[in-house]
Amino acid sequence: MPPKFKITKEMIVDAGVEIVRESGIESINARTIAKRLNCSTQPVLYSFKTIEEVKCAIYEKLDHYHTEYLMNIQDEDILLGIGLNYIRFAIREPNSFRFLFQSGYAKENSLLEMVESEELRPVLSVMQQAMGMTAERTKEIFLTIALFAHGYASIIANNALEFDEKVIAMHLKRAYRGAVLATEEAAYDR
Repeated sequence: MPPKFKITKEMIVDAGVEIVRESGIESINARTIAKRLNCSTQPVLYSFKTIEEVKCAIYEKLDHYHTEYLMNIQDEDILLGIGLNYIRFAIREPNSFRFLFQSGYAKENSLLEMVESEELRPVLSVMQQAMGMTAERTKEIFLTIALFAHGYASIIANNALEFDEKVIAMHLKRAYRGAVLATEEAAYDR
């Protein structure tokens, strides 16, 4: 008799990630994951206490993937590259983008909490190094650029805006210059 095939937590999460990428978080339930894995719902429900727990695990995996995606910078300008990658992610992975940033599954409750999160440290570190600024000033500039890039990405992920990389890059550069000037003025006023 051949040995039974064991369904692992990792396999369940990976199947969930595939489903989210294809059709969104709304499609995640024990049946859709079991169907993807060609098994009954029993291994899914045995490995996780609830479907919410599965969704949280899927979120963590996609969040890690998103950070790696941001850090794969092809542009010479690191700051522009991070901003454009954020928007490119929304274009290439709209269902994943909506799950990560518009579903309420984020651990952080505010943008300020996000800036202090462990997941964002690699991004902020690269930005700080590229700008040669203090960590606090980098965070302030990041907030401006993040809000701007998120606005573009959200509109694009929800199919309401066509992507024009040259125009968006120009706007991101302007937002960056404005953020730098604003932090310089704030430092001067102190």
